[in-house]
Amino acid sequence: MHDITIDEKILGRNDALAQENRKALKERGIYTINMVSSPGSGKTTLIERTVERLRERFGLAVIEGDLQTDLDAQRLLRYNIPVKQITTGKACHLDAHMIHHTLPWLFEQGAVRLLILENVGNMVCPAEYDLGEDMKVAVMSVTEGDDKPLKYPALFHAARVLIINKIDLAPYTNFDLRRAEENALSINHHLKIFKTSCTDGAGIREWSDFLAEKAAG
Repeated sequence: MHDITIDEKILGRNDALAQENRKALKERGIYTINMVSSPGSGKTTLIERTVERLRERFGLAVIEGDLQTDLDAQRLLRYNIPVKQITTGKACHLDAHMIHHTLPWLFEQGAVRLLILENVGNMVCPAEYDLGEDMKVAVMSVTEGDDKPLKYPALFHAARVLIINKIDLAPYTNFDLRRAEENALSINHHLKIFKTSCTDGAGIREWSDFLAEKAAG
């Protein structure tokens, strides 16, 4: 009983700060997505392909969450966009307080219309924390099990978009795309699903156009 009370207080403070983040971002016309996946899904490469397609259309920025390194942030800096690193240490997720502290930096970066938050690789904790984003994007790859939505329902319930990545590798695995979609939609029938490959480019244009439309308002 005592543990439950502590959790409620932590999430309550987080949610209140997330609302402040959301209000501040919306006032500046910044559309924000929170990308969540397990490690190795290809999330950073997917962000790179997205940046390549959208950076000429409007200003965008990335906030990178990582346990220990800034390796992913260094990759994204090559695209000459604003990138901020948050190293979480032992924390397995970003929280609203961390994002709140990056907002002054973000607002100094000029005309940013799209903010991408790359969360720490983890399908459990990030699903519980509202950061003030407009939508969560769940990413899974065909090198994982097609039963992931059933095993981690909180993320798939909270997300508005599911990206199934690395579909070029599907013939070499026992991943069943149809079953993965059915499992995801059984958790959240409102999910918009994209199937992508950062190797051959499949689905990248469709995903980027969808995101651009959201960012354009």
